[in-house]
Amino acid sequence: MKMKAREIGIKVGILPTGMNNCITDVKGVQVGHITLMEDLNDECIRTGVTAILPHDGNLFSEKVSAASYVANGFGKTTGLVQIEELGCLESPIMLTNTFSVGPVLQGTLQYMLQENPKIGDTTSSINIVVGECNDSYLNSARLLAVKPEHAIEAIQNATSNQADEGAVGAGTGTMCFGYKGGIGSSSRMISFEKLTFTVGMLVQSNFGKKDEFRYAKSVEEDHTERPDGSIMMVLATDAPLSDRQLKRLAKRCIVGLSRTGSHIHNGSGDVVIAFSNAEKIPHDTKEAIEQRKILRDDHPIMNLLFQAAAEATEEAILNSLTQAEMTTGRKGRIGETVPIGAM
Repeated sequence: MKMKAREIGIKVGILPTGMNNCITDVKGVQVGHITLMEDLNDECIRTGVTAILPHDGNLFSEKVSAASYVANGFGKTTGLVQIEELGCLESPIMLTNTFSVGPVLQGTLQYMLQENPKIGDTTSSINIVVGECNDSYLNSARLLAVKPEHAIEAIQNATSNQADEGAVGAGTGTMCFGYKGGIGSSSRMISFEKLTFTVGMLVQSNFGKKDEFRYAKSVEEDHTERPDGSIMMVLATDAPLSDRQLKRLAKRCIVGLSRTGSHIHNGSGDVVIAFSNAEKIPHDTKEAIEQRKILRDDHPIMNLLFQAAAEATEEAILNSLTQAEMTTGRKGRIGETVPIGAM
């Protein structure tokens, strides 16, 4: 039975969660999945696509402030260079497996071109953001099962409801601390005087060994050979933050990652993409000057935002484990569910 970590008695931090304890608690944020599971003789397809939409409008016409932070760069993302340069996001954030970054980029581009006839014609190009984890322990990655249309379907499936977690979408074939990992999500509500904001986190977990897991009640030696793995972390907030402030927030997500037991392996891609949908950045404007509200760096609520980022990341990782179901894979491998009694 799939359960959130809190439902089995694990409480992370002291800040309250949002209504669904999910990234979609940030108003406007939507999540969609496509899950691909098929047995083909000795091969297994265990992969998929996850789409995170910053708001429910036109993402190219109304961009949002964004930043990224790479703790370890053993990964194959697209779009982060332009996010770093311009500080904004103008596409869905797409997650998939390592070998499928190309088709997911293509499908997302096709979707965005359909939605915006001006792109590449009367206006500029578009920056598509795709992240990945290596799911080849369970998934026959060489089969290249993910196609451009799967990216489009994941976007079209996106809703503001509580996001599915565990072995779904981009997390279908991933492992975490030697157990079945996948998609996990959590949120935090913060308040100071008259200000109230939400911080949401969604992870694609695919890292670590059993003997590194700090929530285990006993240390279990893990000699199984697996890729070092990675984790993609997507942070959303409705707090009015600049891209510089979002990068500061993104760095605190690594605190939550490390609390679970990760020390970030050599071959791991540990990437955070953070955005705020509090203020939209219009694409079509002739104004030379634009005005946006942002929080002061020295306001006390900034510390609460940092705390929320760390707590939500830690809990999202735990949820990716507790929500995942046992998954068989290639070469007779099994992604076992984390034993509840071990947490």
